Amino acid sequence: MNTATPLRDIEELPDHGLTLSDGTRLSARIWRPVDAADQPVPVVLEYLPYRKRDGTAARDALTHPWFAQRGYACVRVDMRGNGDSDGLMTDEYTAQELADAVELIHLLAAEPWCSGTVGMMGISWGGFNSLQVAALAPEPLKAVITLCSTVDRFADDIHYKGGCLLNENLGWGATMWSYSSRAPDPALREDWRDVWMSRLENEPFLPATWLRHQRRDAYWRHGSVIEDYAAIKAKVLALGGWGDAYKNAVPQLVQALPGAKGIVGPWVHKYPHFAVPEPRIGFLQEALRWWDRWLKDIDTGVEEDPDYRAYLMDSVRPARWYTERPGRWVAEADGATAHIPHRSLYLSEHGLSDGRGPISVPISSPQDTGAEAGEYCAIWLGPEMPGDQREDDARSATFDTAAADQDTDIFGAPKVRLRLSSDQAQAQIAVRLCDVHPDGASTRITYGVLNLSQREDPSEPRPMPPGAPMPVELWLDTIAYRLPKGHRLRLAVSTAYWPLIWPAPVAATVTLQGGSLHLPVRRPARREEVRFPPPDAAPPQRTESLRPAQNSRTRTTDMATGMVSLHIEDDFGKSRDLDHGLITGSIAREHWQVHPDDPLSARGRCHWTDELERDGIRLRTEAHCEMWSDATHFHLRARMEAYENDTLVFERDHSDQIARDHI
Repeated sequence: MNTATPLRDIEELPDHGLTLSDGTRLSARIWRPVDAADQPVPVVLEYLPYRKRDGTAARDALTHPWFAQRGYACVRVDMRGNGDSDGLMTDEYTAQELADAVELIHLLAAEPWCSGTVGMMGISWGGFNSLQVAALAPEPLKAVITLCSTVDRFADDIHYKGGCLLNENLGWGATMWSYSSRAPDPALREDWRDVWMSRLENEPFLPATWLRHQRRDAYWRHGSVIEDYAAIKAKVLALGGWGDAYKNAVPQLVQALPGAKGIVGPWVHKYPHFAVPEPRIGFLQEALRWWDRWLKDIDTGVEEDPDYRAYLMDSVRPARWYTERPGRWVAEADGATAHIPHRSLYLSEHGLSDGRGPISVPISSPQDTGAEAGEYCAIWLGPEMPGDQREDDARSATFDTAAADQDTDIFGAPKVRLRLSSDQAQAQIAVRLCDVHPDGASTRITYGVLNLSQREDPSEPRPMPPGAPMPVELWLDTIAYRLPKGHRLRLAVSTAYWPLIWPAPVAATVTLQGGSLHLPVRRPARREEVRFPPPDAAPPQRTESLRPAQNSRTRTTDMATGMVSLHIEDDFGKSRDLDHGLITGSIAREHWQVHPDDPLSARGRCHWTDELERDGIRLRTEAHCEMWSDATHFHLRARMEAYENDTLVFERDHSDQIARDHI
């Protein structure tokens, strides 16, 4: 890359219309060189439901102008039914969503200011659909940068994990219930009120949609690129973070796709040039090297980069939040982690050791076991990380090694094999790998969960035969972590993991009769094996704060009833955009409760408040939802209220009952 190339002057188009063949107008915010008509440039497309005008404006300001100054047209599109675009959204990753993206790519490639090549980039939803669109192989799409994404929508998203129902299915569904019911900016659309009313009337309550698919059926296979990696022709750069829920896709993509490269840092669910915990990296510079090579055919050396670059984290004290994680960058030249040798350790009456031995260990964890799990997907920057695991360890079966006689670099996805029986046909287990400090503090390294009815095939669940010993196997999430000399490794197994997963319908006793841990151990890293440039970015969004942001998480026990509750409040603040004047604010609240002795006492509630103000127009939505269950069914209830200048102008209620399907 020629770093001496002068920066180009750029222009911004805040509401550029892109009209699809069915007449639907999608609103795009475009940053491009002012001379792009004379010197056409490649397009970098980011395609999301999260509202470019306010929802992603802060991160867009840091990223897209930076690329535009370096010779790209960055196109940030509100997908159908969201933000300032026409239409209605019915679900995530639909055939319509992907078809719209393919059409957009062809439309943009044909623009006179485009050189004819297109890249697609995104984090989370945008990372998912970048891969999914790449699997459809539109000819102009030459490269993809996917962050915090997945290759398997059933195994590794916010709905299910190991066949267990994640409470994030309700939590993130509540987020979309709120996000996609909001109005366009009245300054951009004269028909903003009609559009708003149509969205309010038609917005689907997606937790119910997702809950109707409790096994890995055709619904989840759609959009899961693991079904056919060979369909992806674009060159893929994949990134992720150890503090994020999506830890597994990066090594999977590197192993599966020729020419793919992967980078995983210590971060939560954020772009790496402004993510936490630090250290951050020069993500924009790395992305530019990728775009320049595959969209401009400039030799930037990316093909010679190591296939996989990962941040090997040092041991730390357990904490609900970290601003920095000590460690070092390591690199694998060829492949990701599949070639890393495994060390086998066995569960025995002596703990976790090289020697095998018979065991008979019953486990019947209280239903509030998992209180120290932290958020499934850390994103809102509150106290979301796993805490000290000792409380959960005490409610689990634990197997410890002796104190390590040398540093051990765990690098990859540990595999756990167990032989167990259950006294109930339906049961679940959570398995945690922990770093036990000399004083007994316990830091979670990685974990996995398993619905025992999906022990063999997530598409064809089979109840456990009560009392019969069965072999099961599960992979823990991929990680890179140094267990230091003098610390012990702990494998902890519980039959509950609340509030991360929904309880089984009855409290089961699972008896362990044997098992092993297969630990990927890399050669010790003695130094930094790769370096990145420091983070860079365009100037931040210009805003005026009208209400500061704040986050809180509070756990309580009702001493009269024994009910244990977690209350979460994320106030994202309220601000005015100083460039276009729109005022927006949001508050998200979640409440999870369960009785330690009763799995059917589990209940989750969510409530989002969203505000939008401009020129004497004040709009507000109050989005509520709730879920509980009995032995045979899940029950859901939701309500949407919309206010214009504090007058209720719309209300809608939704209720649902969905049969439990071996879950």
